[in-house]
Amino acid sequence: MKINEIIRERRLSKQLTQEQMANYLGVTAPAVNKWEKGGSLR
Repeated sequence: MKINEIIRERRLSKQLTQEQMANYLGVTAPAVNKWEKGGSLR
């Protein structure tokens, strides 16, 4: 399983939106979106 799949799976299992997860982590919602799409995992 790829990291982007794990991030999305964990977020959904906790019933969080991307925005809620972003606030919890102190990042922006677009950052979470990129992570889930595999766009910026480096």
